[in-house]
Amino acid sequence: MDYKESCPSVSIPSSDEHREKKKRFTVYKVLVSVGRSEWFVFRRYAEFDKLYNTLKKQFPAMALKIPAKRIFGDNFDPDFIKQRRAGLNEFIQNLVRYPELYNHPDVRAFLQMDSPKHQSDPSEDEDERSTQKLHSTSQNINLGPTANPHAKPTDFDFLKVIGKGSFGKVLLAKRKLDGKFYAVKVLQKKIVLNRKEQKHIMAERNVLLKNVKHPFLVGLHYSFQTTEKLYFVLDFVNGGELFFHLQRERSFPEHRARFYAAEIASALGYLHSIKIVYRDLKPENILLDSMGHVVLTDFGLCKEGIAISDTTTTFCGTPEYLAPEVIRKQPYDNTVDWWCLGAVLYEMLYGLPPFYCRDVAEMYDNILHKPLSLRPGVSLTAWSILEELLEKDRQNRLGAKEDFIHKKPQVKQTFLLVNYSIFLKTVTWPFKRTFLLGMEAHARVLATHERQCTGADDASLVSLPLLFRRLIFVKLLRKLSQQIQAYKWEW
Repeated sequence: MDYKESCPSVSIPSSDEHREKKKRFTVYKVLVSVGRSEWFVFRRYAEFDKLYNTLKKQFPAMALKIPAKRIFGDNFDPDFIKQRRAGLNEFIQNLVRYPELYNHPDVRAFLQMDSPKHQSDPSEDEDERSTQKLHSTSQNINLGPTANPHAKPTDFDFLKVIGKGSFGKVLLAKRKLDGKFYAVKVLQKKIVLNRKEQKHIMAERNVLLKNVKHPFLVGLHYSFQTTEKLYFVLDFVNGGELFFHLQRERSFPEHRARFYAAEIASALGYLHSIKIVYRDLKPENILLDSMGHVVLTDFGLCKEGIAISDTTTTFCGTPEYLAPEVIRKQPYDNTVDWWCLGAVLYEMLYGLPPFYCRDVAEMYDNILHKPLSLRPGVSLTAWSILEELLEKDRQNRLGAKEDFIHKKPQVKQTFLLVNYSIFLKTVTWPFKRTFLLGMEAHARVLATHERQCTGADDASLVSLPLLFRRLIFVKLLRKLSQQIQAYKWEW
C-alpha cells in the first residue's frame, strides 16, 4: 500500500496511558490506521512536544497547539492526565487533516507510517538504564565563582516558561527580595550527568561569566543548585526572540536588518576577541530587549580557546545555518560565525535562510554547491556583503583575515572613532515598542539589568550617525580601504 496517498486515522484512547510515579513519566498509546492496516505506538509527552516545536517553525500559519508543560503540581493527577490526553489527541487529529503535515518526514516517523508495527512500551529499559548509570543525582556540580551557596528556589516567584531546551527550561522569575525580574535557566541534573554534558554546561557558564563586559550578550548574575536541579540566574530580556518577530513580519526592511546585523557583529567580534566561537547563531538565539536592541543567548555550543589561527572539528549547529566546512566535517575556525551572520542577514531580508530546503540532505547539497541566488529588493551594498559573508571558501570569507576589531577603539580612522559596543545603544533604533508581561498586562516590564556603558566622549558622538552607517559591516571587511571606495556607503 502507498501510505503517502492514504490519509491516516489516529487517536489516543481514553484509558491506555501508562504511568508509574516512581518512573516520573506518562506514556500515551497512539492508535494509527491507514486503509486496512492498523498499529499503535507509545509516545511520551516530550516526544509530542519535540514534534510540535519542529512543525510550528516550518508551518507557522497552521496555528498548531499542544498542552503546555506543567511547572508545578502533580503531573499524575487524573484530571491533569485527562486534560493533557485530550489536548494531545486534538493535536494529532490536526496533523492528519493536511497532507503537507501527515506526509512530513517527522510526522511519518512519529506515527511509524513507513514501517508500521506494534511497539512495546519504550519506557522500561530506558529509565532503568538511566537509573543505573547515575550513581547519585544528589551529587554537586562545580559551578565555580558564580555559585551562590545561600540562594534557593524559594527566593523567586516563578511566573511562566519562556524557553525550553534539551536539558530543562527557562523561567521568568521575580525575585522576592527586590521585585526584580530574571530569566532563570533550570537544568535537570540527572539528564546533565547521564548524558555527560557537564563540559558543555560549564563552557556555557564560562562564556556567561565573560558576557558582563558586552551589552549585546546576555549576562549571568549567579547560579545555585539543589539535589536535582541547576539554576542559572540570567538577565531577563523581554522583547522576545528575533525568530518570533521575523515569523510575524516575514522579513525586515533593509535598515532594520542592517541595525540588527551590526549589533550581532559586535557581539560575535567580542566573543572572537576572547577566543570563543559561538557556532549556533540563528534567530531563535537572538533576543530583543525592551528598547529593541539585540542580545545573544544560549552558549551551550560555544567553543573556548580558539584563537584566530586555531581550528576545531566538532559537528554541531543548526542545519539551516551550517557553514560548508562544518558539513564537510573539515577543520573550521571562527569564520563559521560570519557565515551564520550572512545566513541570518539573508533570512532577515528575504524571509528564509539562503539555501533552505525541507529535505535536509538537499539543503546540505545546496549549501555546498549551489551559488547564492541574486534576488531583488536590497541594495547592491547589502548584496555585496551577503556574497562575502556567504563565501563557501572560509579562507576568502569576509572576516577571515581581519576579524571584527573590538579591542582597538582608538584607531584613528573615520569608522573606528569610538568603541562600537559602547556607543551603539545611543543610535535611534528602527524597532521600538513597550512589551507587556502577559499575566500582568498593567505592569510595564522594562529591561531589568542594564549594564553601564561608558567611555564615549562628546567629540566622538558628533560623527555617530555617519559612523553607524559605515561601521555596520566595515569592521569585517578584508580590504577596508578598497571596499570603502567601491561601496561609497549610499545606504
